[in-house]
Amino acid sequence: MPHGCVVARVAIHGKTGSIKSHAVCLPFPAQGHINPMMQLAKLLHSRGFYITFVNSEFNHRRLIRSRGEEAVKGLPDFRFEAIPVGLPPSDSDATQCVPALCDSKRKNCLAPFLQLLSKLNSSPQLPPVTCIVCDGIMNSGTKAAQLIGVPYAQLWTSSTASFLGFLHYKELAQRGIVPFKDERFVSDGTLEMPIDWIPGMPNMRLKDLPSFIRTTDPEDTMFNYILEVSQERLNSSSIIFNTFDDLDKEVLQVIASKSPNIYAIGPLTSLSRNLLEIQHNSLNSSLWKEDTNCIEWLNTIVAT
Repeated sequence: MPHGCVVARVAIHGKTGSIKSHAVCLPFPAQGHINPMMQLAKLLHSRGFYITFVNSEFNHRRLIRSRGEEAVKGLPDFRFEAIPVGLPPSDSDATQCVPALCDSKRKNCLAPFLQLLSKLNSSPQLPPVTCIVCDGIMNSGTKAAQLIGVPYAQLWTSSTASFLGFLHYKELAQRGIVPFKDERFVSDGTLEMPIDWIPGMPNMRLKDLPSFIRTTDPEDTMFNYILEVSQERLNSSSIIFNTFDDLDKEVLQVIASKSPNIYAIGPLTSLSRNLLEIQHNSLNSSLWKEDTNCIEWLNTIVAT
């Protein structure tokens, strides 16, 4: 089972001679995906990478509103960029509709991302892009890497069990289990059906699998999108999992039998927290504005 330092094991190195390697990090535009990508970006930066962190334009604006302009100032060798994802304006302080995001980014993200990569590569002030680190469900990142001829790694931000479950969506459909015939599956005990044929995941029931299977629509956006991208990941040059062998050994072994270039390097939260570089404290990925009203209330409690 491959594991350990990803920068040494994915044919991506911190420096080439005196020129820094330049990793472009592309998370899926939702908070739970941005956080682990930021943690990985900090780790790569600490190993000598030049980093360009790419948010959606919508989330770039949210980050400025929540943290101020300083949040996107970055560092001399850690910059922030933004690309459109093709969705209309929506609630400024909430994640955009996830199914709409998945559908739109699949259709609309590749061209602006390629334009950004071209801009980065044409800037004399920046090292050339040498690799792309993209979210496991951001197809545009892998396609762009292939088009410009640089290596790429994909970060799978949810659990290894979810990934293995997604890989079996196709078989669930082939067996005629999903999509469900009608809405009665929610309450008639159907979800208690044992699933004993997924290696590495014993004692599973339908209700234990990732919930995108819970649909009666054969054209359901999320079911079909996840089915597509999970199968595509098996052909990836490398997949990074935010876990470690002792925690997910059995599932990791099964995934490795299908796609050998996997790297269990987590937990990213602990690894990034242990970085000694104080400068990383200025790199914050939170899209949520802090509510300080509780501090005022706590102060009144202390005062009494």
